Amino acid sequence: MMKSYQPFTTTVVGSMPKFPWLYRPKTAEELKEDYKYGERGVWTFDGQLRNIAINDAIRVSIRLQEKAAINIISDGEQRREHYLTHFTKKMSGFDYSRLAEKIIRGETKAMVGRCVAPIEHVAPITIDDLSFLKKKVDQPVKITLPGPMTIVDSTHDEYYFDEKSMAEDWAIAINREAKLLDKLGPEIIQFDEPAFSLYPEKVSEWGIEMLQLAAADLNANTAVHICYGYPHPEKKRSIVDSYPRLISILEDCDIDILALEFEGARLDPKLLSKCPSKRVRFGCVWNSDQRIETADYVAERLLRAADILSPEQIMPAPDCGLSPCSFEIAEKKLRILSEGTKIARERSK
Repeated sequence: MMKSYQPFTTTVVGSMPKFPWLYRPKTAEELKEDYKYGERGVWTFDGQLRNIAINDAIRVSIRLQEKAAINIISDGEQRREHYLTHFTKKMSGFDYSRLAEKIIRGETKAMVGRCVAPIEHVAPITIDDLSFLKKKVDQPVKITLPGPMTIVDSTHDEYYFDEKSMAEDWAIAINREAKLLDKLGPEIIQFDEPAFSLYPEKVSEWGIEMLQLAAADLNANTAVHICYGYPHPEKKRSIVDSYPRLISILEDCDIDILALEFEGARLDPKLLSKCPSKRVRFGCVWNSDQRIETADYVAERLLRAADILSPEQIMPAPDCGLSPCSFEIAEKKLRILSEGTKIARERSK
């Protein structure tokens, strides 16, 4: 359901940095030796102590966004070890006791969970997360869920033996979670689909259909996040020229917001001409680079985007989640994002 926003409404993709006192990241060498998809670190607390520590981390994540004057905020996904396995491990149908080797995102070898039975939603997964967030803030909030195509690409199918059938059951299951979340009144429910960027043919064949099934019948604004991913430390990303085709396809779907990477991939804002009816969460600071953009640079990128779409359609944000960053870098990038947005608002009047 499309709602009106102020010019250049700022937001985030979802994740914030994990604090080392809560979650110790594995070293690049550890990941290289034993790359289990979704396990990039180790929790430093167990049981109730972990819950207390996570609540503290969420409060810090909220404050980080509030200090930067972000308009629509998340809980930083602090309860999630990983944006995807947090859900697959809680749905029926997946087995993580014995992993399978798989090439994901077209080129990355990983040990992934196995789909061994029908996928079903058996209990709420993130209801308490959203409820906690809404109790802590007065401003609009968002929450993210993994999309069907990315689930199919990130797990090993030993039950369906058909990508679309597996995606459909995930879409039905995650839609049940989305409807529960929708009752709590989030501003945005976002579906993460980094796999879209690598498989535009599959997006046309069944990806869009399954995405719309996942996002069906929601009152919140719906969003789909597409980026080129950050699969493994020290591994160069594959940037394929899929955005022109993807954005054209997405223009004709029922999703309200396209959450797109522009900065890290150095993409031309003119691509926005392919989605004139959409609101776009416009990535204008790169989440996987220690370099800090300048406010003037961010403003210039936003104003170039505003040559194509109206300022009310453009939502400044990082390219992707800020979990790859240190707290200090994330704080600086969000501050620059906010300062650049303020300049763009003034110059666009």
